[in-house]
Amino acid sequence: MIAAHRVGPLMPQIARLTFSRGTLVLEGVTRAGIERIFSTPLPAAWEFDPRAGIWRCDAVHYVRVREALQARCLGSVDLVPQPPQVEWPRVALPPLRADQRAAVEAWRRTARGVIVMPTGTGKTEVALAIMAETAVATLVVAPVRDLMHQWHRRLLERLGYDAGVIGDGRHDLRPVSVTTYESACIHMERLGDRFGLIVFDECHHLPGPVRADAARMCAAPRRLGLTATPERGNGTPLDLDALIGPVVHAASIAEARGNTLADYDVVRIPVHLSDAERRRYARLCDEVRRYVFERRQVEPHFTWEQLCRETHADPAARRALQAFYAKQAIEDRAEEKLRVLEDLFRLHAGEPVLVFAGSNAMARDVSLRFLIPCLLHHSKKEERLDYLRGLEAGTYPALVANRVLDEGVDLPAVKVAVVLGGGSGSRQAQQRLGRVLRKSGNARAVLYEVVCAETSEEERSRRRRRNEAYARTRRHQQ
Repeated sequence: MIAAHRVGPLMPQIARLTFSRGTLVLEGVTRAGIERIFSTPLPAAWEFDPRAGIWRCDAVHYVRVREALQARCLGSVDLVPQPPQVEWPRVALPPLRADQRAAVEAWRRTARGVIVMPTGTGKTEVALAIMAETAVATLVVAPVRDLMHQWHRRLLERLGYDAGVIGDGRHDLRPVSVTTYESACIHMERLGDRFGLIVFDECHHLPGPVRADAARMCAAPRRLGLTATPERGNGTPLDLDALIGPVVHAASIAEARGNTLADYDVVRIPVHLSDAERRRYARLCDEVRRYVFERRQVEPHFTWEQLCRETHADPAARRALQAFYAKQAIEDRAEEKLRVLEDLFRLHAGEPVLVFAGSNAMARDVSLRFLIPCLLHHSKKEERLDYLRGLEAGTYPALVANRVLDEGVDLPAVKVAVVLGGGSGSRQAQQRLGRVLRKSGNARAVLYEVVCAETSEEERSRRRRRNEAYARTRRHQQ
């Protein structure tokens, strides 16, 4: 935008706005000019660079900066590149359901914001519909490589577009591209002015001192966040307003249950440690408690975080942490869990089953015991696709994973899941439940939660059940 040049005491020369290495650069403006033009709290975002005599702020503020310059600075030039429009070779999107149309319409009002929808309700289809409508250069940011490649396939299938890939050893930049959070952080200082729309899939991964740079260094005026769990692992809300925009549409599992999602049961099965496991577990618990107790005699406010930080220099702290992990391993790999899993496989013979382990070691134990594929974070892309296709085709009766399948990755229609361990966070609990909730006729889904009684795992299970999705958990009577 070029406006008439006006010379005055606050504006001695034309104000020039450019993009530079993930920031906006404003030249030709005095401090008084900054305060007059940006009369909102935005001036706090500007920093003066005395070496070059310019002002800088994060590129995420581009829309507000542009609007303020247009309204209050007649002598200004906006030199930030305008992203190109995109022509989709083929639009083959399925008709949107009423809830999906509501999500698109809510986002359309501001062209910025987060859409919250449960796993399995078609967040990707909503995003593709928005992309088809805006038809502007777009960057899709996914948390892991599998999801990045999945987005690439979806864009090719639904919009006929062979998107660029930035990540996983590739750097193929195109007007519509897909990348991971890590690659976006690395390259955004050079890519931040290339796109008119940026889509953050599983956007609860975005906040943080490093990953948030992927949003801060991008000037894209339109922003879309997708998530099923808009909170941290401990259940506290995430603040995504400054990076993406406010939550513009939110739907819960309770609303979708039995409608867009399958109806389901959550069944909690308590198991017990063997005598040998119980004795070793008690000894390890005592070792951890004793160390923490002794430290708090000297430092009353001694925390677990301090213990972790001191392990590199303090052998006693290192032994306490090792005892903690050994105790957790006993919970994760209790012998009776495998016996219960065998019973569940018999109960659901002929049905595909997903098994979520609490550790890689337990995932391997299950894989070796029942001769089923084990999917871990280091599994190759081709191996993962083979496992998922094999589960869908019935070649593999079940699949075990640690965290790889917790979110995002498209899965075949599976109606039985078994959780053998995991964290206490409500986010992971809801994501794992969502893996079996994709509607398939009137089939009812079931998630079994196998928990070691009288251990810390029991408390983690209680915390998971605070999530509304687990509100009606019933206890299996053995």
